[in-house]
Amino acid sequence: MATTDVLGTQPAPDQWLVIGTAVLALVAVVPHSLWRLSRNAITIAHEGGHGLIALVTGRRLDGIRLHSDTSGLTVSRGRPTGPGMILTAAAGYTAPPLLGLGGAWLLAAHRITLLLWVATALLIVMLVMIRNAYGALTVILTGAAFLLVSWLTGPAVQAAFAYAAVWFLLLGGVRPAFELQSKRRQGGAPDSDADQLSRLTHVPPAMWLFLFHAVALCSLIGGGRWLLGL
Repeated sequence: MATTDVLGTQPAPDQWLVIGTAVLALVAVVPHSLWRLSRNAITIAHEGGHGLIALVTGRRLDGIRLHSDTSGLTVSRGRPTGPGMILTAAAGYTAPPLLGLGGAWLLAAHRITLLLWVATALLIVMLVMIRNAYGALTVILTGAAFLLVSWLTGPAVQAAFAYAAVWFLLLGGVRPAFELQSKRRQGGAPDSDADQLSRLTHVPPAMWLFLFHAVALCSLIGGGRWLLGL
């Protein structure tokens, strides 16, 4: 594929496709049976967010694990306190909606092919840091889907795939914070990201949960407006 094709713009899809992909993403997020499977993609973004910010803040990334129960673990080395650790811990729940927001911005600028290739590149980089077989398989399959669509399909299929993926990140980025809130209310998840952040900052976990909710909902509203052309 020529560089001009990747960096150029593509025609905006019809409004029915934008709305249809939003409905499709919603179907993948709301029913619990489907969410148990589709949540793996959110976990990739969640753990990828931890890993990316760990590297950006100068920490040493030892590896990432993704598990079949849709949980994950990112291990990094560095100072156990301070801004780098705080930003790394905060990046998990905020990564999926913020990636969705960035994707919506690219789609609003009609950069559909660029979005697909950026996503593929990020998944390839993440694959290098995966340390278990299930995680590697999950990332390989996800990356292969983006690569095949961006390489082999035409503008209409690329647009449908890209819009569905971005809607899924925006909508799927909202649910994990509510799940964490429910677990904590029942006495579960004692070592969640919110609890780790509370120990690092002496700010109550509820405030970090509020931040996770705020980022997810604001990203959904802002990204949704971009996708719908409002």
